[in-house]
Amino acid sequence: MQQIFRMLMKLFQRARLEKPGQVDPRAAEFTLSLLVAMYDRSGTGYVKTRSAAAALISLSGDTLLAKYRAFFKFYAVPDGKETLITRSALRSLLTDLNQIPAIVGEGCTLSCVEIAIHDCFHGVLNAAIVEEKFLSWLRSEPAVLLWLPTCYRLSATEMISHKARCR
Repeated sequence: MQQIFRMLMKLFQRARLEKPGQVDPRAAEFTLSLLVAMYDRSGTGYVKTRSAAAALISLSGDTLLAKYRAFFKFYAVPDGKETLITRSALRSLLTDLNQIPAIVGEGCTLSCVEIAIHDCFHGVLNAAIVEEKFLSWLRSEPAVLLWLPTCYRLSATEMISHKARCR
């Protein structure tokens, strides 16, 4: 937890420099509290760095494609010349990401995760998939992660203003 908190402090210090007055001084503390609520429900004092990274990536303001590529980078394993994501790694990723909607009572069951894994690996004979197959599957907006593109679209339209008036 201390390692994650130090990383969050650095992250939000940089953000405060880039956007003065727009970052709450307690942002690192609040973010750590959220991560603990999502990933340390039993109070062990331990949060996996990879889980925290998945949450931060998903909640960032980056594009969906950039988020998807970052997920692959954090969960995939090198296999010779290629980097691949295994069923087990995909299960870990989906379980970690499912904690985000679960914190507000909207998570899915373990069977949803298994269905998504089966769907992602449909027609695949190997034990792992390459990044393009993974990205293609995510672009199809699997039900288990539907909240992610929905939240992205909502945040992307926050600053749009229309000059139409209602009567």
